[in-house]
Amino acid sequence: MAVPKQGHTRAKVGKSRMHKYIKPVHLNICPKCKKPVLSHTVCLNCGFYKGQEVINVLASLTKKEKKIKEKELKQAEQQEKKDSPMTMEELTKK
Repeated sequence: MAVPKQGHTRAKVGKSRMHKYIKPVHLNICPKCKKPVLSHTVCLNCGFYKGQEVINVLASLTKKEKKIKEKELKQAEQQEKKDSPMTMEELTKK
């Protein structure tokens, strides 16, 4: 039976096989808080999935952390309002 003169170590074999299975992670943007999230998972920042609140993120926080988180969420909503186009009702008021 033929035996190779210089064998391949497990590390060498593993390195050559590794590139076949590594795939880049595709991240989506959460529509609520605009943070990157894996697809088909709940956003850990705001707790929303498909437009519904699944996890109450504020319940597990301390009082100080809760205030900071609420402030961040309000700022994100205000930023979203500024970026969105005006509706017909808002245009007629101006």
